[in-house]
Amino acid sequence: MSALPTSENFKANAHAALGDAQLQKALGHVRVNFIERRASAAAGLPEFEALRDSARDIKNHTLAHLDLYLEAYEKNVTASGGRVHFARDAKEACALIVDICKAEGARNVTKGKSMVSEEIGLNAAIEAAGMAAVETDLGEYIIQLRGEAPSHIIAPAVHLNKEQVEADFRRVHTALPEGRNLDAPESLLAEARGILREKFLDADVGVTGANFLVAETGTSIIVTNEGNGDLTQTLPRAHIVIASIEKIVPTLEDASQILRVLARSATGQDMSVYTTLSTGPRRASDPDGPRAYHVVLLDNGRSAMLGTEFEDMLRCIRCGACMNHCPVYHAVGGHAYGWVYPGPMGAVLTPSLIGVDKGGHLPNASTFCGRCESVCPVRIPLPKMMRHWREREFERHLSPASVRYGIGVWAFFAKRPALYRLAAGIAMGALGLLGSARGRFRKLPLAGGWTDHRDMPAPQGRTFQSQWKAKGGRTR
Repeated sequence: MSALPTSENFKANAHAALGDAQLQKALGHVRVNFIERRASAAAGLPEFEALRDSARDIKNHTLAHLDLYLEAYEKNVTASGGRVHFARDAKEACALIVDICKAEGARNVTKGKSMVSEEIGLNAAIEAAGMAAVETDLGEYIIQLRGEAPSHIIAPAVHLNKEQVEADFRRVHTALPEGRNLDAPESLLAEARGILREKFLDADVGVTGANFLVAETGTSIIVTNEGNGDLTQTLPRAHIVIASIEKIVPTLEDASQILRVLARSATGQDMSVYTTLSTGPRRASDPDGPRAYHVVLLDNGRSAMLGTEFEDMLRCIRCGACMNHCPVYHAVGGHAYGWVYPGPMGAVLTPSLIGVDKGGHLPNASTFCGRCESVCPVRIPLPKMMRHWREREFERHLSPASVRYGIGVWAFFAKRPALYRLAAGIAMGALGLLGSARGRFRKLPLAGGWTDHRDMPAPQGRTFQSQWKAKGGRTR
C-alpha cells in the first residue's frame, strides 16, 4: 500500500489537492449532486425538521445512559447465540478479529464498507496474519486496488473518474481478455460484480460495520445501496460486526426514526436500497446465514469524549452531509485531511481520537460558515466544537508562534474598544489612501496567506463602527 497523507501535513496536502486538476473536476460532482438531492429529499418530507430533533434527542438519551444500553445489547446478543467482544483500542480490536478468523480456519475474508475498520487498520492486520481481505463495496474495492484510503465516508472513490477506474481494472484483472470493452460505467460495474462474486463464494468469514446496534433486540443494522453487505454476512460461515460504542440505540423504533433522516441527508434518497437487520447466527429453521456471529465493540477514545465539550460528536450517524456542504472539503477533497474522517466531522473527531497535536490543523480548516451544522441530521454543533479545538491548540502552544503573537496583539486592542476603533480607523484610512490608485493590493506585509493567492481589495469609505455610530447606533 502506498504512503497515505497525514493530518500533520494538512497544509501541504491541501496545496497539492488545489493543484490537482482531475481532483478539482471530480469534486464538482460533490458540490452539485449531493447538495441538490438532500435539499429535494428534505423538502419532500414536511416533518423532516421534527425528525432531526427526534434523532438528536434519541442519541442524547442513549449517550446519557450508554453503559446501561451496552449491557442490554450484550445480553440480547448473547441470548440470540452471538458473542460480544469489547476492545479498548485499535490494536485490541484487530487482535480480536484476527483471532476469530484464525479459529474459523479462514483463508479469505470479505468486508462490507466500514469506516471503523479503516480507523483500526483492519485490512493490514488480516493480511499480516496470512489471510486475504477483500472489500466488497464497489468504491472501497476500487480504492483497495489503488492502495488508497476513502476520500468520503459514503462515497469512498468520489475523487476518481471513469478512466482511472478502467486503468486500475486492466492493471489488476489480468486474467480477463485484454481487448474487452470498458468504455461504459455499466461495463466496469459488470466486471467488478463478476470478480467479487467469486470472492463472496470463497469467503470463510465476513466482516461488516453497523449503522446501528439495537439494545432492545441485540440486532445490528447496515444500510447499503449495493447489497454487498448482505452477501458478506450471509454466505460465510462466520459474521463479524465491527462497530464503535456510540452506534447503540435503545429500540427498533428509535432506529427507524433515525433511518428516516439518514438516507435523505446522505444521498437524497427516501431510504437506501438495502436496510439489513441481523440478530445472531443462523437458527435451526433458517435456510442460510452464518454459523457464528461476533460483535466487536470499539472504544478507541470515545468514552473519554463523554461529559466533555465534544460529547455531541458522538451523535454522528456518518451520513456525510457536513462534508457535502463544506466549502473547504469542496476545495481540497477528503485525502487532504490525512486520516479516516474528512470534512467538518473529521475536523472534530480526528483530534479527539488521535490527539490535537496530530490533528490540530483540521479544526483550523473551516470558514465557520455554519453550513455543516445547518444540514446535520442530528444537529451537531460542529463549528462550536472546532472552536474548542482551536482553543486547546492555542493553550498548549501547538499553533505557530506567529499566530499566537498575532492573536495576542489583536486581543490587546479588542479589550480596549476605544483604542481598537482608533487603530482600525487609522489603518483603514492609510490602506484606503495607499490603494486608491489600483483599488487593490497585490502584496501586503503580514497578509501573505491572502495575497499569495488573490488581491486584497483596498478599503473604501469609513469603518463599519463609525458608520453605525453616525446612524445613531451605540458602540462601547
